Amino acid sequence: MDFSAALPTFVITLREGVEAALVVGIVLACLKKAKAQKLNIWVYAGVVVGIIASALVGVIFSWGIQALNNTYPQYSPVIEPLLEAVFAVIAIALLSWMLIWMTQQAKSLKGEIEGNVTSAIKDGNNRGWGIFSLILIAVLREGFETVVFIIAKFQQGIIPALGALGGIAGAAGIGVLLFKWGVKINIRQFFQVMGVFLLLIVAGLVLGGLANFDAAMAALSQMNRESEGVCFYYEHFAREHSCILGSMVWNLSGVLPDDQFPGMVFKALLGYRAKIYVVQAVGYLLFFFTIGTIYFRSLVAPSQANRGASVQKN
Repeated sequence: MDFSAALPTFVITLREGVEAALVVGIVLACLKKAKAQKLNIWVYAGVVVGIIASALVGVIFSWGIQALNNTYPQYSPVIEPLLEAVFAVIAIALLSWMLIWMTQQAKSLKGEIEGNVTSAIKDGNNRGWGIFSLILIAVLREGFETVVFIIAKFQQGIIPALGALGGIAGAAGIGVLLFKWGVKINIRQFFQVMGVFLLLIVAGLVLGGLANFDAAMAALSQMNRESEGVCFYYEHFAREHSCILGSMVWNLSGVLPDDQFPGMVFKALLGYRAKIYVVQAVGYLLFFFTIGTIYFRSLVAPSQANRGASVQKN
C-alpha cells in the first residue's frame, strides 16, 4: 500500500493542529490563572465538537460528489477531475491565506486570545458558551482547511485521511508536551519549517489542480464533438502536448517517475511531477514567487524589528 499520499495531509494537519493546540493551551492557562478551571469542560467540548463538525463537512462533501456522479454517470470522467480542480483552488486559497496570516499574527495571537478569554469570563451566565465558541471556531477553522485539502485528493482513497489522523495525534502530543509537561519547544522555528513544507505542498497542489482541469477538458472534448474546441493546443504546436496546458517542459518519467519511490515522496512533500507542461510551470513559479516572497518577508520582518529595538535601547 502506498502511504506517500498521507505525507502532505500529515504535515498540514500537524501544523494546523499545533496552531489549534496553542489556542487550547493558552485558553486553559488563562482559565487556571483566573481560577476558573470549572470552565475547562467547555474547552474540551469545543475541541470535540470542532473535530466532529470538520469530519461532517468532509462526509457531506463526499456524499455530494457521489450523488453528482450517480446523477450524471455519463459525465463522470469530467466531473471527478473538475471537482478535484475546484477543491484544489479552494485549498490553495485557504492554505496560502492561513500560512501568511499566522506568520504575521503570531506575535499578537496570545494577547488576543487572553483578551477574548477575559471577556468571556466576565460575561456572567454566558461565559461557558463564550469559551466554547472561541475553541470551536479555532478548531473548525483549522479542520475545514484540512478537510478541503483532503477532498482535493479524494481519488487517492482513505490514505490522506490516515495522514490527517496522524497529524492530529502529533499535534495533540505536542500540546501535551508544551502545556502539561512543560517541555520547551521552539514553536517559532517549528512553524517556520512547517511553513516551508506547506509552501512546497501547496505549490504542488497548483500543478495537480491544473492537471485535473486539463484532464476534465480533455474528457469533455472526447465525449462531445461540440466541445472539441476546448482543447486549443494542437499537434502542429508541439509533438508532446496536453489539452490546455501547452507543450511539455520536461519528462523525467523514465528517470524519476512520480508513482514510484523516491519520486512519490518528492511528489508528496515537494510538489515534484515527472511530467510538467508550460502552463503548469508558469503557474508553479508564479505561485511560489508571489506567496513565497510574502511569506519569507513576514519571517524576516520580526527579526529586523527586534534588532531595531535593541539598537534603540543601546
